[in-house]
Amino acid sequence: MSRSASSGLSAIAHRLSNRFNPWTILTLAIAAVVALPVVVILAHVVMPTGGVWQHLSSTVLGRYLANTLFLTVAVGAGTLVIGTGTAWLVVMCRFPGRRIFEWALLLPLAVPTYVIAYAYTDFLQFAGPLQTWLRDLFGWSHGDYYFPNIRSLGGAAMLITLVLYPYVYLLTRAAFIEQSVCVLDVGRTLGRGPWRLFGGVAVPLARPAIIGGVSLALMETLNEFGAVQFFGVDTFTTGIYRTWFGMGEQVAAAQLAACLLIFVIALVLLERWSRGKRKYFHTTNRYQQLPEYRLHGWRALGAFAACATPMLIGFLIPCGLLLQLAIQKGDSLFGTRFFDFAWNSLFLATVAALIAVGMAVILSYGMRIHNSPLTRTATRIAALGYAIPGSVIAVGILIPFAWLDSTLNNWLHEHHGVIIGLIFSGSAFILVYAYVVRFLAVSFNAVEASLDKVTPSMDAAARTLGETATGTLRRIHTPIMRGSLLAAGILVFVDVMKELPATIILRPFNFDTLAVRAHSLASDERLAEASTASLAIVAVGIIPVILLSIALRRSRPGHGGSGGKDKHL
Repeated sequence: MSRSASSGLSAIAHRLSNRFNPWTILTLAIAAVVALPVVVILAHVVMPTGGVWQHLSSTVLGRYLANTLFLTVAVGAGTLVIGTGTAWLVVMCRFPGRRIFEWALLLPLAVPTYVIAYAYTDFLQFAGPLQTWLRDLFGWSHGDYYFPNIRSLGGAAMLITLVLYPYVYLLTRAAFIEQSVCVLDVGRTLGRGPWRLFGGVAVPLARPAIIGGVSLALMETLNEFGAVQFFGVDTFTTGIYRTWFGMGEQVAAAQLAACLLIFVIALVLLERWSRGKRKYFHTTNRYQQLPEYRLHGWRALGAFAACATPMLIGFLIPCGLLLQLAIQKGDSLFGTRFFDFAWNSLFLATVAALIAVGMAVILSYGMRIHNSPLTRTATRIAALGYAIPGSVIAVGILIPFAWLDSTLNNWLHEHHGVIIGLIFSGSAFILVYAYVVRFLAVSFNAVEASLDKVTPSMDAAARTLGETATGTLRRIHTPIMRGSLLAAGILVFVDVMKELPATIILRPFNFDTLAVRAHSLASDERLAEASTASLAIVAVGIIPVILLSIALRRSRPGHGGSGGKDKHL
């Protein structure tokens, strides 16, 4: 072989070794694992269903489509108004209770939608305390008065909005905190009052955060199962569950999941298209204390009411109702099997959080040390899971692993005369896998943001001192990112504790979690007993939400006390 040919082969081998180093291989492997459910769902689109799909399309598909569209539009509009308005008030205005509302407005984030649905159903139903009190007070009987039915499409939209508006509030508040005082000052010099400044300057600048928050709320709306199933509202998520378990049709369920996936992809593309080529940069590194408008009289009262109402309806009232039910009756299994449910939930949430954070570190660091188009694409694929409803992920996971279990048992029975059972699709493994696929993006975003704040010169210095890439991550980056790693783990932990659609579909036999226990009791109309498990889920989520709010308040560079400039209204 000639010297030139040998050098050419060496150069090719060197480029391949750089492109496919261990970190790149790990990144691609994680992306492949996360993409498996989506690939399975899309592969079933063209499979025959034996007339089941025609039956669904002629009977219930239109209702699934109409209800899902109504929920997305109603929840999107509601979360946009509540989240953006309250974020502006707590950041830019001074009024009584503002400091409390800063973190209290996030509290509904700790409450699953189905928990609020259970609480309000018991309170507002015909035999509930409110209507009973009204009949006793006015002497009414059945049919003498009209009372809105909470178990309806409109009721589901209202409750989902009250639970999900914190997504918009959280991101929009962060965007308002980080906005440039200079731009706001220019708006005031041009004669814009507070409301015109809000609508004409602040909101357009915060547009990416607002759209991002609404997108998250809509993803969760498409993923919602417990509340809509309990209210009897037919959506794609309940249709997938009913088709899989009620009709036993895997292919038809997968095709319904594909339709829901199209919804999700359309939302993502719409959000990207809406941005166009606009950029949103902060052009200076100088930060000042944000100006604050001091509100008086009816304006202060209006701001207080605007912030108190969603927090009151979305957290305080339902938690108070659940607490009363738990004290009066509660779960009959409390003290026996209840702790098994709690242990199952805590075990799954802890394991899923540890794995998700570990994978997020691998993805983020792999892209940092080898930021090629291949690794960037792989990380974006891996972070796609949060945009996919839990029911879709569950169907996409259960189909291949059920086939794997069946094939493995048939082979062992044929060659060795033994059957080992459902070691993949019938164990907690499949649940943890679904949780990691679903919530990897949550931990990845937190880890990536923290890693981006570490200057590349630290990597260079460690490498010049003979440290390997793995050693640099372990000894340099991990101690610096300890707080963000903990925050990422807590967020995944809380999300797993609340997760219901994938858990309902994938849980092993006789392996229930707190979420499944609450849903099972509520489905049997045993709402008082469901309150115990529901309160336990809420209690686990409150502390992380409060810590998140505190960290957000301190996130603005140059953060000081409350000595900003006051504007009087």
